[in-house]
Amino acid sequence: MPIVAAVFDAFGTVVHIKRKHHPFRRLLRIGAQQGRRPSGIDLHCLMTSNLSLEAAADRFGITLSSQQLTSLQQDLDDELESISVYPDAVDALLMLKAQGIVTGICSNLAAPYGPVLRKLLCDVEAFALSYEVGMMKPQEGIYRNICDQLQVRPNRGMTPSGERVMMIGDSLQCDQIGPEAIGISGYYLDRKGAGGLTNLVQFAQLVIEDKR
Repeated sequence: MPIVAAVFDAFGTVVHIKRKHHPFRRLLRIGAQQGRRPSGIDLHCLMTSNLSLEAAADRFGITLSSQQLTSLQQDLDDELESISVYPDAVDALLMLKAQGIVTGICSNLAAPYGPVLRKLLCDVEAFALSYEVGMMKPQEGIYRNICDQLQVRPNRGMTPSGERVMMIGDSLQCDQIGPEAIGISGYYLDRKGAGGLTNLVQFAQLVIEDKR
């Protein structure tokens, strides 16, 4: 029986934030108001380090009043509370589980979002999260990490042992082009209907058909 693993991006693909406040972006704006020049590596630092809001402020040399920190934390807490799983993601994961297909999440995100993701998706077998792995999509290492956790070897076609890894997400670069560089079959999700795949049930059907 072929072994097929299905890997998903997280935000915008499997889960979404209903109330967006962008607290880390607000933090960087406060830093800019204090004369700190934004850097191109700020995002990379936030996404590849295990940083709370307060720790991120310390890392970037941003001074926060207790009122500012409280306001940012309240915004972050409200964002985290508003995260929910897309209905089609629930259906897709159930379809894959019923077929014995292992699933994983490979996502770029800041540390506070990880525990919520794991709680909401507790039936998913593996998580490669940028702040834990220390790499961001589309770096090859993060894709290799999720494959190692799922104990599969990426290959666009079936390997002699019958293994294949398929991935989907809402970023063409990170979820289709990036993973294909190491042999993962990548698919782009466009929930607005302009792309080939508009929901995760379609993807699950592709994965199941491939397994057969």
